[in-house]
Amino acid sequence: MNKANFPHQHTAHCESGVMSTMLKAQGIELNEAMVFGLAHALTFVYLPIIKISGMPLISYRMPPRSIIKNVCKALGIKLKIQKFSTALLGQQALDQALAEQKLVGLQTSVFWLPYFPPEMRFHFNAHNLLVYGKQQHEYLISDPVFESVQRCNEDDLQKARFAKGALASKGLMYYLDSKPEQPPELATLIHQAIRKNAKQMLAPLFFVGVKGICSVAKSIEKLATSKKSEKYKKLYLGHIVRMQEEIGTGGAGFRYLYAYFLEQAADICQQPAYQQASEQMTAIGDQWRQFASLCVKQCRKPTEQGYGEIAVFLRKIAEQEELLWRSLKNVSN
Repeated sequence: MNKANFPHQHTAHCESGVMSTMLKAQGIELNEAMVFGLAHALTFVYLPIIKISGMPLISYRMPPRSIIKNVCKALGIKLKIQKFSTALLGQQALDQALAEQKLVGLQTSVFWLPYFPPEMRFHFNAHNLLVYGKQQHEYLISDPVFESVQRCNEDDLQKARFAKGALASKGLMYYLDSKPEQPPELATLIHQAIRKNAKQMLAPLFFVGVKGICSVAKSIEKLATSKKSEKYKKLYLGHIVRMQEEIGTGGAGFRYLYAYFLEQAADICQQPAYQQASEQMTAIGDQWRQFASLCVKQCRKPTEQGYGEIAVFLRKIAEQEELLWRSLKNVSN
């Protein structure tokens, strides 16, 4: 591994960014958007029975580690993943992998990484980064949310790897253990990935995909007549915006990423319908941003009819997503 001139990438999302850099190091030139799309990582999930700070879990992407596993499976690459019972075993395994010139991915807690500005630190245990070397007691880090490479001393990285709480990684580390025997047939893989993503978004379950978006719209509509306090209603809308715009690239951000994947898919597969879908996905991403603005406006100056207006806007997004995913399902078959 060239420590002096490591080809660091600054990307939109940590997990897809880490995998793109890992694959490029193996000579597989796939950018972040292509990794995200091949991993069929876009989704919408609303789980009211699982709480985060007392509010329902809302996610705009598949669970942590799904991008890593799905893209390796699609490309036929063996992936070595390890967790550890103690921090000492975790450090020894990392040092051994680096001594073997491996490029190592880690799942960490943002809160304990000292190079994060204090205002950006929070207890989120699913942040991915790359370690590409070690000098004395400092690890050399390629963190995809930063513009340049970073350094982190042993003790801090150990805390970040073995932080307790939700999504605790238990020192999780991973690296690519093989290359594909044949160059990937991207066109075939792209069609397959789009079909899988369409199936996820059109699932007949109230908490997933298009139906999940409609469930959230219904929950917002109910706030108008709810006996919950005004403080709770503001916190609920604020939670939706935070999950959409601040956690892991966000609802609109992931859609822009997928739109770029579709743009590349149109060229690789020679399928103009994917280009049209890319433009539609970008427009839908813009509407997710407008939805967040409406929620913020309602938090600042709440009105009874405001909840209904937000719900109507969100249902229109759901309708457009359903039309788009049905179209993509037909084109990719």
